[in-house]
Amino acid sequence: MRYFYTLAGYLLLAPVFFLVMWFRGFRDARYRQDFSERFGNGAAMAEPSIWVHAASVGEVNAAAVLVRTLYDRYPGVPLVVTTLSLTGKERARALLGDRASIRYMPLDLPGSVSRFFDRVKPRIAVIFETELWPNLYHECGRRRVPLVLASARLSPRSMNRYRRFMSLFSEVLSNRVTIAAQGESDAERFRSLGADPQRTHVTGNLKFDFAVPANVKTKGAELRELYAAGRQVWVAGSTHGGEEAIVLEAHREVRKTHPGTILVLVPRHPPRFGEVASWLEKQNVRFIRHSQPSARTPDLEVVLVDTLGELLDFYAMGDVAFVGGTLVEVGGHNLLEPAALGVPVLAGPHNFNGADIAKILVERGAAFIVNDAKELAARVSVLLSSPQDRARIGAIGRECVEDNRGALDKLLGLIDPLMRQ
Repeated sequence: MRYFYTLAGYLLLAPVFFLVMWFRGFRDARYRQDFSERFGNGAAMAEPSIWVHAASVGEVNAAAVLVRTLYDRYPGVPLVVTTLSLTGKERARALLGDRASIRYMPLDLPGSVSRFFDRVKPRIAVIFETELWPNLYHECGRRRVPLVLASARLSPRSMNRYRRFMSLFSEVLSNRVTIAAQGESDAERFRSLGADPQRTHVTGNLKFDFAVPANVKTKGAELRELYAAGRQVWVAGSTHGGEEAIVLEAHREVRKTHPGTILVLVPRHPPRFGEVASWLEKQNVRFIRHSQPSARTPDLEVVLVDTLGELLDFYAMGDVAFVGGTLVEVGGHNLLEPAALGVPVLAGPHNFNGADIAKILVERGAAFIVNDAKELAARVSVLLSSPQDRARIGAIGRECVEDNRGALDKLLGLIDPLMRQ
């Protein structure tokens, strides 16, 4: 089965990926930078390294606490962090500085993977969440590199997709893979795909262990003074196509009962920044692009955040936070970021990327599910009307985060013996 997967990779995956990146490079030259890393090239490490893979921005944020801990725990051992996306790579550089060599993950083709291993020389591989790459896992097994899936999750939807290629993924998970699952349901799904029960553990979600930057509240206050002094603010973070229209409809309803309220709109992907700006213009919305600050006006309705790495600061600015990717079937993004800041959290019904987190926050009363623009507007309006309720709900959110910390120590308990080997 892996033979046919690899053949499809050479005939379809590599050519399509090359063309997509090439055309993206015309719009943004950064997509062409370090392109050879996609095929396993890059600087060679002088010594065997610890390799951590985090696919995109959300996983990078979660992985940062582990990478910093490994940097202190194993002085002198080089660290390599890979990611799939440009935004993930830039975020990793911002969070980790010179603690690690940051590069792209190679395409899952035998030649690319082999070149990558020759250069990185991993002593151990730690891959975040759900990244099942048959050739890469096979190479780990062939070179006897211990492989740990950290904060591993497997949604029912992904499970059904993997079941179609059961023999392939059973082989993938048979290569002495240690699984540190987010929850028992995730662990059970991995076991049903062929993971070794003795190597499958429930360690929790490392996202609970992230540290809120010390200056984030200060930055939030500065942003509020810049854009919304004396006004109420709600934030829609990590939105996807189709969600901005729902959010804007809700915002117009909110302003009927709370005139002057500002919406901070943060699209998830940089290529959509210009698209959303053009759409807001067509909607006759009075807005400011964060990358192009101009004089604040009394009739300002929306702040469009078209920069990277500032979402947490804007959550700290807000009275209420809606987390995107949940009103469309994307699966949702990190609900814990606003919760850790003590901001009431709203989300749509599609939270399968972090179902356990959503369940905890909703059951404890720190987050609320809304299904459409009407429900979103109603919930935002109610929260804006009551500072006392916002403070109470925000305190519950912070407690939820604190009560569920500990995944880092459990994960290190699996990594340390493998490093000693």
